[in-house]
Amino acid sequence: MTKLLEMAVEKARNLPPEQQDQAARAILDVVDGGEEDVYILSDEENAAIDVALAQLERGEFATEEDVAAIFAKYR
Repeated sequence: MTKLLEMAVEKARNLPPEQQDQAARAILDVVDGGEEDVYILSDEENAAIDVALAQLERGEFATEEDVAAIFAKYR
């Protein structure tokens, strides 16, 4: 093991468990080639993204009042 990897692992030991898991996933992604955890979007998900991008291009954003109303509804 290189000194740099040893330093990284030592620092990771002091992280909260969620961040340790995140670091572990990043390392595994590098050593495994990253192929295992690739998510493939469904046709429906791709279509939803296309709709959202079209709305973005048209400048269709929620107003501050719209956002406040949603937050008020679910708080």
